[in-house]
Parts: sequence; structure tokens; C-alpha cells
Amino acid sequence: MKLLIIVFQALFVAVPACSQQSPQDAAGDRVVQGGAQTPGRRLTLSAALDLASRQNLDLLAARLRQSVTQAGVQIARQLPNPTAAFSMSRDLPHQSLVFEQPLELGGKRQRRTEFARQQVELTDVEIATVSRQVRRRVREAFYAAALARGLTGQRAQALELARRLGDTAKSRFEAGDVPQLEVFQAELEVARAEADFQVAQQRERVSFSQLNVLLNEPAETRWELASRLEDLPAQISLTELVQHAEQSNAELQHLVQEQKVEQSRRTLLRAERIPNLNVQFGSDFNAPPDFRVGPRGQLSMALPLFTRNQGELQQSAASLRLLEAALAATRRAVAGRVEAVYFEWATRQAQVDLYRRTLLPAARRLQGLAEESYRAGKSSILTVLDAQRNIQQVERDYLDSLTALQVAFAGLEETVGASLD
Repeated sequence: MKLLIIVFQALFVAVPACSQQSPQDAAGDRVVQGGAQTPGRRLTLSAALDLASRQNLDLLAARLRQSVTQAGVQIARQLPNPTAAFSMSRDLPHQSLVFEQPLELGGKRQRRTEFARQQVELTDVEIATVSRQVRRRVREAFYAAALARGLTGQRAQALELARRLGDTAKSRFEAGDVPQLEVFQAELEVARAEADFQVAQQRERVSFSQLNVLLNEPAETRWELASRLEDLPAQISLTELVQHAEQSNAELQHLVQEQKVEQSRRTLLRAERIPNLNVQFGSDFNAPPDFRVGPRGQLSMALPLFTRNQGELQQSAASLRLLEAALAATRRAVAGRVEAVYFEWATRQAQVDLYRRTLLPAARRLQGLAEESYRAGKSSILTVLDAQRNIQQVERDYLDSLTALQVAFAGLEETVGASLD
């Protein structure tokens, strides 16, 4: 026993001075500048989503694709250029000047422009898909940061409890009620709680750094989160969610727009079966003794005898049938995914409610009773340590369940393809 006491004395004879620092001195939502604490910038979830919609680099890059497809509309509207030809020969007439202008028949230019517009719409759908993905990632990163901050606060409370238990153990040891071994055990718990608190602070910095990447903000930017993990979204029925998904799911929207693009292409292919009319007009010069200047003209047209886009039209029809089948399969798959994510979300809600109504109050009551019992000399320090670790685990599991609930909602929102809060 004496050897054990000497070992514990060697371990805790010099507790680092930083262990006496109050956890609030390193609170996650404040930055120390010039010896004074300044609060971080206030950030709600809606503000974070709005900031990401304006600044996220992935989304900005996706939006640049729109200008590329819009330029395609301008290209489709262009008219064919005329051709000018001047010739000289020893035969009569000696010189000729001819202009040729192709005329597109069958509404080709209109069909081509409509095809380009449908491609612009397809790009818009793809941009909206990226926007929903960014929205989900920002929501998850926001609540991951909120979880990290909550864990830091929980570690701070655990450190305060450990220090309070250490003070109680010292008082009882000085009164001769407990052996010095219990003081060493309490000091060991303080050291463990201090280490856990510092690790939680570092993880919090990492979480906020990841959030800043999505928001395209400087890595050192500090935020005071105004939306809490406990802020739960409103209830929505499964029927409403499935109906929303049929109208706004990203995969379904993409397939529907692909159908429209293919239909426009098919219409253009049919219009291209009508050949263009080439109109030539000009003059011949220097053909004595008949004339000095004489007009000339010509009409020409390709004869659609062998190639009339037969293969392209068959390919387009096959593509439309494929898209129709893919749309039906995806519609059913999306409904199934919505149901699965909805039930996961409902399960997480029930879990959060169980922790809030039953487990948390019971664990806190047990921890308080154990501490009072030890202070009154009716239990050992091991009972208090076990109760403290139990409340820490329950609180950590509660925070994890809240985060899982928010992540499930983010997945549900992306699957549906529309904002649900």
C-alpha cells in the first residue's frame, strides 16, 4: 500500500497549471484577442445555407456551366453565311461573279434553337442537383460543429464535476474519513477530464474548419451557432414526402429533362430530312459580241434519296424507350428511398424523445444522489466515479442521437429534392 501511495504522489505532485484553467476560458464560441474575449460571428442554419448558396466553390463552378450551354443557344440561332465566287477564263464569258445563299427549309433553325434551350434546362437541373448536395453537406457540417461544441461543453461540465469531487475527497481525507488513495483517484479523474476537454476543443476546431470550407470562409473564422441540435424540424407525413419527391427529386427531374432533350433532338432530325435550298445569283461579264454584262441565277437542292436520318431517328426512338423505362424504375426506387429515410428519421425521433424524457433525467438524478451519498460518507468514491461516467456516456449518446436525427433529415431533404424546413 505504501508503494502504491508513493506512485500516485509521483504522478500528481505537479499537476500542470493549465489544469486549473476554467473550461469557460477556452469556450468554443469566443476568440481571445489582445487579452479580451470577443464573440464569434452569429450563424444560424438558414444563414449558413444562404451563405453557401452564394459562396460555395463547387456550386459556383457548376453555375459557370450555364453560360456554356446558353452560348449553344446563340450558336443554334446563327444563319448560314453566303458564298461569293469570282472566275476568269479564256472562254466566253471571260469573267463571272456569283453569290450563293443556302436557305434552311422545314424550320431547322427553330428546331435547332429549341434543342439548345432544352440542353440549357438540363444544365439547370444539374446545377440544382449540385445545390441540393451542397445544402445537405452544409447542414451536416453545421450540426457536426454543433455536436463538437456540445461535446466540448459536456467535457467542461465533466471537468467541473471531477474537480468538485476532488475537493470533496480532499476535505474528507483531511477530516480522516477516507484514505489518501481516494484523493489520488479523484486527481486521476481530474487529469483524465482535462485531457478529454482539450481533445474535444481540438475536434471542435476541426469541425468548424470543415464548415468554413463549405462556406468558403477563412479557416480561422469563428462562429457562434444560433441554431441548436435540439431544434427539430416539423413533422411531415410520408404521403406528402413521396408526392414532393415525384415532383422535385433530382434523379427524376434529370430523366424527365433528358426525355425533353431527346424529343427535341428527334424533332430536329425530322426537320433535317428536308433538304436546304441553295440560291445562286450574279453576273457574267465580257462576252462579245453578245453582251458586256449579263445576269445569271441558279437553284440547287440535295436529293434525299439514300440518307434521310433513318438510323438517327431509330436511335432516338430507342433512347426515348430507354428513358421511359429508366424513369419508371427510378420513380419506384425514389419512393422506396423516401420511405426508408423517413422511417430512419422517425426512429431517430423516438430515440431522442426516449433520451430526453427518461434516460437523461434518470442518469442525472443518479449522479446527484451518488455525489450526495459520498459527501455524507455513505458510499465510496468508486460509486461516484461510476455515476459520473454513466451520465457522461448518456449525455454523449444523447448528443449523438440528435446529430443522427439531423443527418437523417438532411438525407430525407436531399432525397425528396426540396427544402422541408
